[in-house]
Amino acid sequence: MDSKKTRVRQTFPISKIENQRVSDVTFFNRRSSLYRMANELVDICDVDIGIVLFSPSNNPFSFFHPTSEAVIERFLNPDSQLSEKTRLDADQARNKVNQLNNRLDAMDKRIEQIEEIEYAQTLLQLSQTEENGERSKWKSIDQLNANEIPTFEAWLRTTVSKMNYRLEKLENEA
Repeated sequence: MDSKKTRVRQTFPISKIENQRVSDVTFFNRRSSLYRMANELVDICDVDIGIVLFSPSNNPFSFFHPTSEAVIERFLNPDSQLSEKTRLDADQARNKVNQLNNRLDAMDKRIEQIEEIEYAQTLLQLSQTEENGERSKWKSIDQLNANEIPTFEAWLRTTVSKMNYRLEKLENEA
């Protein structure tokens, strides 16, 4: 007896999408995926790549790395050397991409550090609250008025989010 396949495992025949709105949405999602994969290919393999797409409404889209001139010149003449100007433009584009990637990595690390500091501050505040004998938010939840409930809810969501983040981080380290 054949078991029923889940929707994820099902294969559908490739056919033209007739609904214009669905077609546009699918195109833009696939375009984003293609650009992301092309960018990963550039990062991992250090290759020159060019993609030219036309949307269902005939709008052109392109992705070139390092520059369109370098990719086209290399495509037309794979054995020849790039001209001095094209090579300089390509090197400049590569350097700019590398600088932006380095800035992005630095910002990601800084965000991670800030989140760790906020987490430590929250733990410190909780421990100080318990040491001072103050009632925690859990004990006084019945005493909240209508204006305090949204604040408490926001605090609770933030705490849960931080706890989930910390748990994921610990699981990834293990």
